[in-house]
Amino acid sequence: MSEIQDYKSKLSDPSSRKFETFSYLPEFSEEEIRNQVKYIIDQGWQPAIEHTEPENAMDQFWYMWKLPMFGETDVEAVLAEAKKCHEEHPEHHVKLIGYDWKRQTQGLAMVIYRGPQD
Repeated sequence: MSEIQDYKSKLSDPSSRKFETFSYLPEFSEEEIRNQVKYIIDQGWQPAIEHTEPENAMDQFWYMWKLPMFGETDVEAVLAEAKKCHEEHPEHHVKLIGYDWKRQTQGLAMVIYRGPQD
């Protein structure tokens, strides 16, 4: 059995913090993010965008960017809203969420824009 890697995350080191499963992978390209949005839509989940200040990213509450995009099937429309949120709040982390309405939970959540890391 291979040795399990320990990720040395610390509250005192903002650049070491991890957010959800995807943050342990290398940063996603625009095409890989586009594929995740397509996956959300293909699952019938509701896309949504949230944002928060980097110092508050470990809290459970993030600010909702508008309402979830109920019934949205256009990948580019979802990406455009995420970009607008990032442009409006360039100092914030921006998260893409796919709400699974059948299970009443998040089916996917990933930070797609990171605010400055001090």
